[in-house]
Amino acid sequence: MNPLSRSFVIAMALLAGLCPAFAAETNVAVAANFTEPAKEIAKAFKEKTGHDLVLSFGSTGQFFAQITQDAPFTVFLAADDETPRRAVDEGWAVRGGAFPYAFGRLAVWSRTPGVVAGEAALRAGKFEKIAIANPKVAPYGAAAVEVMKGLGVWEALAPKIVRGANIAQTMQFVETGNAEIGFVALSQVATKPEGTRWIVPAALHAPIRQDAVLLAKGAADPVARAFVDFLKGPEAQAIIGRFGYGVGVEG
Repeated sequence: MNPLSRSFVIAMALLAGLCPAFAAETNVAVAANFTEPAKEIAKAFKEKTGHDLVLSFGSTGQFFAQITQDAPFTVFLAADDETPRRAVDEGWAVRGGAFPYAFGRLAVWSRTPGVVAGEAALRAGKFEKIAIANPKVAPYGAAAVEVMKGLGVWEALAPKIVRGANIAQTMQFVETGNAEIGFVALSQVATKPEGTRWIVPAALHAPIRQDAVLLAKGAADPVARAFVDFLKGPEAQAIIGRFGYGVGVEG
């Protein structure tokens, strides 16, 4: 081999050493409330590993139904801890693979300044429509119902409720004016300068512990396993905290 060819081979070997051994992708189901943090985490994961996350966003209940119908997801980021536990119990996820990745916070938000003034706004009820996520499939919706019942305003507000299929659609209802006010995830409004918000005290509803789980389809997928490890690490946890979630075991 002549010196020029040898130099080329060495240069290519060094370049290969700077890149991941392979670049691949994996499919991740993500609870709608976690949309924006997930996008940032996916970007950070790509920068660190070279691998792509194909993210799908929706309600936790709907995703579970899809998983049981052979959906191609390898990792599931739910909006609760019960659904991942059920996935494990029924054999759809890896036993011992569930863990808390975030603790959700609930907020009441309006695009209009002055509409939200703590729980007093709910008691006054001076609005035509209030949006919540469907409490049957969305944990944030169930938490909203719990808050309203705890404050004694459920019966008065129930006729005004419009239900989103998930927390993303609930946010759209408020953003588009189809509801003047709504219960949304704090993460959805944490970086929004406009409007007014009330961060609902955690004591008014059961903790919104959000668990992730490695699904059966991801058991032998190195990218899925790498993502699970990354999600537990400091880079991802810093992103999660910046969006208003509690992090760590205690939230």
